[in-house]
Amino acid sequence: MDRLQAMEIFTRVVETNSFSKTADMLDLPRGTVSNLIRSLEEHVGVRLLNRTTRSVSVTEDGAQYYERCVRILAEISDAESSLSNKRSSPTGTVRVDTSGTIARTLLIPALGQFYHAYPHINLRLGLSDRNIDMIQDGVDCVIRMGSLEESSLVARRIGSARMVVCASPAYLEEYGTPATLEDLAQHRAVNYVSSSTGRTFPFEFLKNDETVTVQMESLLAVNDGSAYIAAGVEGYGIIQPSRFMVTELIAQGRLREILTDCPCPSTPLSILYPHRQNLNSRIRAFTEWVTDLAHAHPDLRT
Repeated sequence: MDRLQAMEIFTRVVETNSFSKTADMLDLPRGTVSNLIRSLEEHVGVRLLNRTTRSVSVTEDGAQYYERCVRILAEISDAESSLSNKRSSPTGTVRVDTSGTIARTLLIPALGQFYHAYPHINLRLGLSDRNIDMIQDGVDCVIRMGSLEESSLVARRIGSARMVVCASPAYLEEYGTPATLEDLAQHRAVNYVSSSTGRTFPFEFLKNDETVTVQMESLLAVNDGSAYIAAGVEGYGIIQPSRFMVTELIAQGRLREILTDCPCPSTPLSILYPHRQNLNSRIRAFTEWVTDLAHAHPDLRT
């Protein structure tokens, strides 16, 4: 039995509560995962996991062993990084979850620079606008827009996204161009709906250093950023996206920025990771790269 491999697999099973998820995450047969856990339990002489046909849970002894395994694996990772010069040439997989719009407009166009600097890092991008359980889903870090809910995650603010109001030329030709906030009452929006709460976000503006909200009528509401922008391009209503997400569409004339005399508040861009996680060199490299990428973007600078 490879004891370190067994410890890594054990920690993953505890975090995912699933043999199958762990096997998929580590690209191993499920039988291998089960056999290694069984061998590990025989080696330490106690039951680490309670198993039923539907669930897996950690025992009291297993919980104590898990905490020690996490520390041991983190120390080994750091030791290997320092001894093998991985800080300058990190190796391995980084699992990132973010929205499709952030991936499409910010990350993917710059990945050539990332792979030039870190040719041995393998990125796995999961795309969603919903909050996920990072431990359960085996994700190393998450990139999110907007205010963050209180949680056990460590949040690092890497940018501040400038918001804009825009619409398609076809929509403006048919319904006219609003010149004031009061004019919005005569228009319709594409509304954005929170995947976690089901709440529709109003438009937000700054007036006398205070945020004022405008709730607009809508025939269409979506809960995905890419669909939200696409609906605006197709003329279904006015939208209020982050400007960095629509810069090219504005330059191409497919969207037109409006209400430029009515400033919008900025919204934070953050990267999050589990509090207990001791960042290894590859995750640290990705985090620093994303931070530098955001700081260099004119529509994301804090």
